[in-house]
Amino acid sequence: MLGLGASWTTVDLEQVRRAVEAVRDPELGQGLGELGMVREIRGGRGGSVRVELALTTAGCPMTAELTRDVHAAVAPFSGEVTVELTVMSEPDRRRLAERFLASRPRSGAADARAIYAVASGKGGVGKSSVAANLAVALARQGRSVGLLDADVWGYSVPQLFGVHRPPVALYETMLPVQAHGVRLMSLGFLVEEGEPIVWRGPMLHKALTQFVHDVHWGDLDVMILDLPPGTGDVTLSVLELLPEASLLVVTTPQQAARTVASRVGVMARDVGMPVAGVVENMSELVCAGCGEHTALFGSGGGAQLSEELGAPLLGRVPLDSALREAGDAGVPVVVSDPASASARELVAVAGALRPVRRSLVGRQLGVDPVPQR
Repeated sequence: MLGLGASWTTVDLEQVRRAVEAVRDPELGQGLGELGMVREIRGGRGGSVRVELALTTAGCPMTAELTRDVHAAVAPFSGEVTVELTVMSEPDRRRLAERFLASRPRSGAADARAIYAVASGKGGVGKSSVAANLAVALARQGRSVGLLDADVWGYSVPQLFGVHRPPVALYETMLPVQAHGVRLMSLGFLVEEGEPIVWRGPMLHKALTQFVHDVHWGDLDVMILDLPPGTGDVTLSVLELLPEASLLVVTTPQQAARTVASRVGVMARDVGMPVAGVVENMSELVCAGCGEHTALFGSGGGAQLSEELGAPLLGRVPLDSALREAGDAGVPVVVSDPASASARELVAVAGALRPVRRSLVGRQLGVDPVPQR
């Protein structure tokens, strides 16, 4: 018996429990103890520790990250850690949902302090890449940022952020997926990778309505919408759902791109939406070898569009290999290569963004006149 006891090393299990409970759930952003996910913690031979965690769902996409973080938290107290994963019962899951949702303000996309709808007249001008990098650049400035991929047929946010997991669903509420400090929502998170969206207008409008109102975005400083190109039904639906949005128009220097982009500006004017600015993308091609700049798509389109719309030209983003490689790798260029010419200009555009309030002229204010006595 003495020999058996000699192989047993004492570990302070209370210290271990405190360390595990302080680990933050990567999706919910709160401590595991606060969420009620830490179950039994047992000590074993040689100072080993076994930690039992209860997950919200059996197919939790962040299992590997969560296990890694628990191992790191327990490592100072034990050289051998085993993490056992179980699944919450339905009553436990409901209690977690109620506790979590009660701890955060109920906020939809429309509650953000500033809302920018990134639009273009045609596809292929890099609108989604601009939207994604602006979102990350703003988040790296300390803002709380959401990015709603409203380009439902050509969704690209999952690829641009390298994220291909579904959002967490707490009964009637979805939580945005988080990556690089940005809260994300895209139809691409809810379908199989590569699956085309063949829905008609009413189904798309319903999905967008849920993304705006039923996703638990939390307290946001900035909401960025990646709109589909053109002026179709989806664009109009989003702008109706978020009437406080201001437009950010992306074009290339080409006159053809500038011409169709101007139609988006006309649409904004017709619905009373202010234009926050213009971004000229692919302004120049930067040679990766010699650094030479070539006006591959011509010049002047962004400045001309800015003048037509009466909005500032916020930046001219060059096309370089870093920007292309970042899109393929699923890491925004402002993260993967912040010293590149494209990243520096995108950060400058984010710094120049200013909210533009919609005019009150012709709007229903919801104020009843005081009756005369």
